Amino acid sequence: MNNFNPKDNVMLRDILVRAALIIGTVAVIVWALPRETDRTFKVELGKPWHYAELTAPFDFPIYKSEQAVMAERDSLMRDFEPYYTYNKEVEGEQVRKFVKDYAGGIPGLNDDYISIIANRLRKFYQQGIMNSTDFNRLKADTTRMVRVVSGKNAASVPIIRLLSTVTAYEQLYQDPVLAAHKEQLQKCNLNDYIMPNLVYDQERSEASEGDLMSNIPLASGVAQRGQKIIDHGDIVDEQTYNVLQSFLRENERRHQTTAQLDINVLGKVVYVAVFIGCFTLFLSLFRKDYFQSPRSTAMLYSLIIVFTVIAALMVSHAVLHVYIIPFAMVPIFIRVFMDSRTAFMAHVTMVLICAIMLHDPLEFIAVELVSGLAAIYTLRELSSRSQLFWTALMVTLAGALVNISLDWIQHGDSQPIDYGEYNFLAFNGLLLFCSYPLLYIIEKAFGFTSNITLIELSDMNKALLRRMSEVAPGTFQHSIQVGNLAAEIANRIGGKSQLVRTGALYHDIGKIANPAYFTENQSGINPHESQSYVDSAQVLISHVTEGLKLADKYNLPKVIKEFIQTHHGQGKTRYFYVKQKNEHPDEPVDDLLFTYPGPNPFTKEQAILMMADTVEAASRSLPDYTPKSIRDLVNKLIDGQVNEGFFRDCPITFRDIQYAKTVLIEKLKIIYHTRISYPELKENAEKTAPETPK
Repeated sequence: MNNFNPKDNVMLRDILVRAALIIGTVAVIVWALPRETDRTFKVELGKPWHYAELTAPFDFPIYKSEQAVMAERDSLMRDFEPYYTYNKEVEGEQVRKFVKDYAGGIPGLNDDYISIIANRLRKFYQQGIMNSTDFNRLKADTTRMVRVVSGKNAASVPIIRLLSTVTAYEQLYQDPVLAAHKEQLQKCNLNDYIMPNLVYDQERSEASEGDLMSNIPLASGVAQRGQKIIDHGDIVDEQTYNVLQSFLRENERRHQTTAQLDINVLGKVVYVAVFIGCFTLFLSLFRKDYFQSPRSTAMLYSLIIVFTVIAALMVSHAVLHVYIIPFAMVPIFIRVFMDSRTAFMAHVTMVLICAIMLHDPLEFIAVELVSGLAAIYTLRELSSRSQLFWTALMVTLAGALVNISLDWIQHGDSQPIDYGEYNFLAFNGLLLFCSYPLLYIIEKAFGFTSNITLIELSDMNKALLRRMSEVAPGTFQHSIQVGNLAAEIANRIGGKSQLVRTGALYHDIGKIANPAYFTENQSGINPHESQSYVDSAQVLISHVTEGLKLADKYNLPKVIKEFIQTHHGQGKTRYFYVKQKNEHPDEPVDDLLFTYPGPNPFTKEQAILMMADTVEAASRSLPDYTPKSIRDLVNKLIDGQVNEGFFRDCPITFRDIQYAKTVLIEKLKIIYHTRISYPELKENAEKTAPETPK
């Protein structure tokens, strides 16, 4: 036997959808969070420390600055002796080559000069000849020594005792014996026989240099765990700067291992998942209707993701202070399109997630939570630009007040307060003015309708309303009257008055197609007299479908179209239905021909409009307007709607309906000016009445 329960299937689907929503949101946020802790604050030499007090979370060496290390390196390098290998073969090769080339003698000189020059070359090679480039670089310091390796022996030799190829050539011509014959000798190209016999030994030199550099201590001390490094507002001097840089360097080294990185990421995943999960649980328990609307769910989670990613990017790149981000936009948008409680919960979730990127999370949380509350409290209903101005002002003042109070608590009179953060808070307030144009983008992206849009749609100069006032003036006046009644009921029972007022203005726009068929537009001629009851009913019913066509043509929001669809629900054109049944009792009646397409109202505002529309239209047919007749009419019509189940699908209570009746009775009394019945003067009383003095 199959025990499949459709409700279980729906529940499982909802759980899977919400789990996927949590996983997707957490994945995006964790991916955007800063990977390295050293990017969570910016260190500036000579500037105040903008973050909370920092203490060493672990022992770490205090590394010397690069300048200090370079200075020590330069000092040691002055004593460094590079290695040069003495090549004995060069001397014999070059001397034999010279003797061979000039075996026939030097023109203009006797043969003795061959021996003299050969001896001078041997002397130079025994002294040591270096490459001119190396020699010139080393001889800048006349005390510099080089290590000459000959066989297994290595001896330190002053650079001034060695020769370069150039100096050897010059000394050859400066020889007292050879100087007198310089012109003849220059023709011999003696520089061809002067070659370096000291060759730089790179391997030994680098090994020796490495040993020397290894003796340079890179750290000048150790910062112990729990040691205070810097406090909020302290000026970052050179010593503190080195300590901070050492902390960042050591912290980065510690986070380079895979295991530590995995733990870091896991911690972020769990942290973010906890808050996103709690927010989803809140919606599931108290705002489950939002999950029935994909646009609502998309907006809520998108706002949290977008602002968290923006904060992560700013923190990662240390561009500007996070206070410049207008986080209060999130509760503003959610408050305008949804409700205050959801706005606050979304704001808290976002702020707590962003706090883990910062080194002063408590200060950030306090400032942003108060700013968010100020935005929610001051923007209960956005209906004009001036409201947004006051909201931005109050958010800025609230944030600044909390921030300065924390500065006073932390510093007192001991340290000057850095007012740089207040510039960011002020700019944050200016950015909040962008909420106004962004509302339009949010509306179009997620299909919402704000009060500002509703107010714009209520403008009587709108083309569709102006057309209705010209073509169907009775319907136009009826719509205005219904809007006033419905708005009053909404104010009394906690509905959206502006929404229902705007919906009332457009609920009967379909009557523009056939205005003469509706009693409020007739002037003595009734076209229904020449039609069957079925045809007349179809004309009346068609004003719903015609209204939807006009709504599409004029791009009215979906929420206004819903008022057009539901203001008659699935009720019947009762007048023609009863006439048809009474006059044709033997013929079967197709109820669908007399029934509006619906659906029945599914929001409180739609139920309000149905009640106000029905009562206002029926009140015009009362023979006399007495308190009793009005009360009886209202009770009869609304009780009939309740009994027929029109309000079964909408969140309206019997208490709300009773309040709606009271409002309708009071307002109709005022509209029709019902008065008490004045007594008539009796005939005998008139005769005995005293004469009025002239």
